[in-house]
Amino acid sequence: MVEIRYKKLDENAVEPYRRFDVDAGFDFTAIWKEENCKYVEFGTGIALEIPVGYVGFLFPRSSIRKQDLMLKNSVGVVDSSYRGEIKFSFFGTKSTKYTAGKLQQCVNEGDIYKVGERCGQIVFIKLPEVKLIEADELSDTERGTDGYGSSGK
Repeated sequence: MVEIRYKKLDENAVEPYRRFDVDAGFDFTAIWKEENCKYVEFGTGIALEIPVGYVGFLFPRSSIRKQDLMLKNSVGVVDSSYRGEIKFSFFGTKSTKYTAGKLQQCVNEGDIYKVGERCGQIVFIKLPEVKLIEADELSDTERGTDGYGSSGK
């Protein structure tokens, strides 16, 4: 079992937790929210000490399907050297506004998580040791260099 230390950066911070012992992700609770027409960000008041050789991936919770939100960076990567606050930054997926020549995402209040609700989750993964080796040639495969959509619909 890997032990990962956490620190509450705020007295209102809630310990990350798994609803069921077999769940992959630990849920984070929002203790503050900042929003504008570009994004809505939730702070958790939690910092982590992830051991070297591990990484934390930040994902939205499955309840995101009930929200008008999408995680801005698709999947967040929390490296073992990061000691800052865990935050989740989202953009709205339905409502848009065109202002000053720029398309901006605007989120409706009823379509976002509220302070005190779980706003995201982290999954911890052990990293393999990898060494990249430059090569003049790579082995052939059936797919070869065929890109997007090459395996069919």
